[in-house]
Amino acid sequence: MKMSAQLVSELNKHEIIVQTDNSTKGLLIPPKPSGFGSSINGGELLLLALATCFCNDIYREATRRNIAVSGVVVEVSGEFGAEGESGSNFTYKANVTADASPDEIDALIRHTDQIAEIHNTLRQGLNIELIT
Repeated sequence: MKMSAQLVSELNKHEIIVQTDNSTKGLLIPPKPSGFGSSINGGELLLLALATCFCNDIYREATRRNIAVSGVVVEVSGEFGAEGESGSNFTYKANVTADASPDEIDALIRHTDQIAEIHNTLRQGLNIELIT
């Protein structure tokens, strides 16, 4: 799977396009009140990426286990310090409502935690290269 994200920022314009293989989607995030940049910061989007990945993977893994999930709530938090410092203390919790026993739901949550791709990418670390 090849993925990409493109952001175009100009005065009062904040255009976002994400793509996975041949599926392209636009996201609506307004610019800052100044008209430049994003009203949502990268840290917030990173936490949202973790929550979104876990949520989507819960549904996928539940289907594989023949568990009907009727709802998922994922709360992710982390801390960022001074400019240029990396984040720390990332934690998350999930509440899954499903037609399964509490033990089955707990096993689903724990399994999904182990295979969630965004989580595993960050846990292993990665090189990010600026191409000029």
